[in-house]
Amino acid sequence: MMKTDENCYKTSDLTLATTLSIYFPIILIDRSNGKKVLFVFDRSTALDELIEKFWQNKIAVEPQIFSNQMKNLKTRIYAGE
Repeated sequence: MMKTDENCYKTSDLTLATTLSIYFPIILIDRSNGKKVLFVFDRSTALDELIEKFWQNKIAVEPQIFSNQMKNLKTRIYAGE
């Protein structure tokens, strides 16, 4: 099944992507822009709610979990995965 933009949420914000990826899998890292990567997630009501909570500063994440997850994302970015 082909994913449409309506079925996906894309962000280039590393902090947001890190937070979301703690709870939801990244389905694609889009490098087609050249300078920026886009992290792509399956869109759902739960994802949209988490995004809202992120921008409202209503999410608490353990610092070590967040730090480790960000390191993992950076590794994926630079490894070309």
